[in-house]
Amino acid sequence: KKDLKRAASCQKCLRTADLDRVGTTAYHHSFFEMLGNFSFGDYFKEEAIVWGWDLVTRDLVLPKENLWVSVYKDDHEASELWKKKVGLPDARIVQMGAEDNFWPSNAPTDGPNGPCGPCSEIYVGKTPGKGVEIWNLVFTQFDRQSDGSLKNLPQRNIDTGMGLERAAAVI
Repeated sequence: KKDLKRAASCQKCLRTADLDRVGTTAYHHSFFEMLGNFSFGDYFKEEAIVWGWDLVTRDLVLPKENLWVSVYKDDHEASELWKKKVGLPDARIVQMGAEDNFWPSNAPTDGPNGPCGPCSEIYVGKTPGKGVEIWNLVFTQFDRQSDGSLKNLPQRNIDTGMGLERAAAVI
């Protein structure tokens, strides 16, 4: 079906990029259920950020004082939304590079070409910069070109989600 504006999913995921971390940290595993929701040209950053925060604080009842967020270092719009729409202070917003907060990882430099965008993540942990990621928000807004440039997509999209097992462990 090609006329969807929104969708939700639960899918099995195998993450091979984390295999060297499995067993060495308390947070990494290779096979899990990913719960996701998507917007195809419908809502964008503001709604995704507010709804993600509401999900983890209101619905999952995680204490706000134990949460912090990461944003891609050049995504000033997301940083401002976390401050103005959610009320997070600068101290609870951590700026990260393209390896951690861009999808696909390092896409601006390394590719692949095609749809990509900055990410923002909600973490559980009293100390900003340390903790476990509970919710990931991908703002797919660019089309990476062969020359490495990022063109705006004609339609901005959202890809958000969390691992079921991780959510259960944190709750």
